[in-house]
Amino acid sequence: MRIAMIGQKGIPATHGGVERHVEELGSRLVALGHDVTVFTRPNYTDPHMSEYRGMHLKSLPTVGTKHLDAIIHSLFASLVCWGGGYDIVHYHAIGPCLVSPLARLRGRSIIATIHGQDWRRGKWGRAASTILRLGEWMALRVPDVTISVSETLARSYRGQTEHEVRYVPNGTTIDPGDDTAVLDEFGLEAGRYVLFAGRLVPEKGAHLLVRAHAQAHVGIPLVIAGDSSNSDDYVKSLREEATGDVIFTGYQYGARLAALFRHATLFVLPSDLEGLPIVLLEALAYGVPVLASDIPPNAEVLAGNGEYFPAGDVGGLVEALVSCLSRLPQLRERAAELKERALVEYDWQEVALQTQEVYQQAATHTLPARDPESRDPSRIEWRPAASR
Repeated sequence: MRIAMIGQKGIPATHGGVERHVEELGSRLVALGHDVTVFTRPNYTDPHMSEYRGMHLKSLPTVGTKHLDAIIHSLFASLVCWGGGYDIVHYHAIGPCLVSPLARLRGRSIIATIHGQDWRRGKWGRAASTILRLGEWMALRVPDVTISVSETLARSYRGQTEHEVRYVPNGTTIDPGDDTAVLDEFGLEAGRYVLFAGRLVPEKGAHLLVRAHAQAHVGIPLVIAGDSSNSDDYVKSLREEATGDVIFTGYQYGARLAALFRHATLFVLPSDLEGLPIVLLEALAYGVPVLASDIPPNAEVLAGNGEYFPAGDVGGLVEALVSCLSRLPQLRERAAELKERALVEYDWQEVALQTQEVYQQAATHTLPARDPESRDPSRIEWRPAASR
């Protein structure tokens, strides 16, 4: 099949869960024999790069502003697909689905992956949130099949529409490198720092962690590995609030990020909004003890094996930080078990095979009747994805 990927900023993925998803999925689809084109934005991917990990890269112009970047780029990509040559047009995230009717009118087989409810993100005002909700509405009606990376979210959507909504999770992989020079660069001691990694946007909750770390007096630094994502004012306020033992490294990639994960004492994800957080899967895959907010997507990943605090509760996070750091031998034993299970449960190859099945069903119009039953995320049992 010839497959077009629309909605991502580009690849190779430097930051962003959607970009990581497209890179890992697309490269494995290529290995399965498909021809994959990824539309990229010049403000993210070198416009002169034409191929990466077997995928064709096609750079298209956009308007580099918070409100217009994704939709304008997705519009141009959809117009390119209008000309033909693709068996599947795959939209990623709800905003780009606003232009998916263009591909539908041309008779293409359309797939949409919902990576999260973007209209709930704090960076959007009322008008933008309303438009994104329209994109979500279209994502649940225009495509042949809609994929949700979260089973919790997929179950919720099935209650809202008769449209086919399939659960296909994110995957995880680990970088074999271990560039400990990043520790020396920022004056870090292996095994003696708390780590946060991700985009610095309000819904990720880094501000909660900065406040809790200051109040907890745990005696080891907090490392913030990430930077702005159209959120410069938020990042500025975060830096102003941070105490001297908070270290901002900016975005880190590859073996440098792997080293930060591998040598962390504890990874904390204090977010109040997620789809299925790849960064949480990565932390598990590196064998790091994890503390997370108790939102459903985090509970979906960790189930009864996680350490949680009430989302948005700084006091609860302070207590949880102190508790976790006082029980590190126990948490490290659990982390080793979670590592093995995460690498099996969230395997990118299985994600690619499940997505390929969706493509084949959409292209031949042989979609199965949807199963109205779904597991309760609070009672999820670990088992290989292939057995679902």
